[in-house]
Amino acid sequence: RLHATDVTSSSFRLTWPKLLSRETGYYSLEYTPRAEPDRKRSQQVSGDHTSLVLSHLAPETTYEVVLIPESNVHYFPPQTTRVTTLAEEISPVQVLISESGPHSFHVSWAPVLDSVASYQVLYGPLPGNSVEVLQVDGRHNSTVVEHLAPNTTYLVTVTAIYRSGKEKSLSAKACTQEGE
Repeated sequence: RLHATDVTSSSFRLTWPKLLSRETGYYSLEYTPRAEPDRKRSQQVSGDHTSLVLSHLAPETTYEVVLIPESNVHYFPPQTTRVTTLAEEISPVQVLISESGPHSFHVSWAPVLDSVASYQVLYGPLPGNSVEVLQVDGRHNSTVVEHLAPNTTYLVTVTAIYRSGKEKSLSAKACTQEGE
């Protein structure tokens, strides 16, 4: 039986029983995103292999995988399996604070991913335990935080909320300017 292990957002490992040897043939491997049958990819694998890692795949995509033993001795039916790659779960890798004034600053982050439904921007003065929350649509990568106290250090945390329900966060410190 053909089956997949070590599934990530961009790769998986296929393993199969030893049906051939280097002398008796080779395997043709075809893998196709289920939603895009015209994007079929194929490769040949030596007959002495029983596993292969497929990489550079799309995240959150179901692939139809067909392993065809091309034997010059026996007929083996094609082996098939279906594998779905994982969602990309990448936390925001940078949070930038800019345009700092006495009562506001601009927060931006990267990267922006399709797998993110929304962002939460939490901010509060340091030291302290009061926290305000801004909800930002997943298509945007910046917001302005307003109504702040002058000459104060704030802790800003950007949380990416993925469509899968997972969350990843990154924090930065921001200082407001002294008031006039």
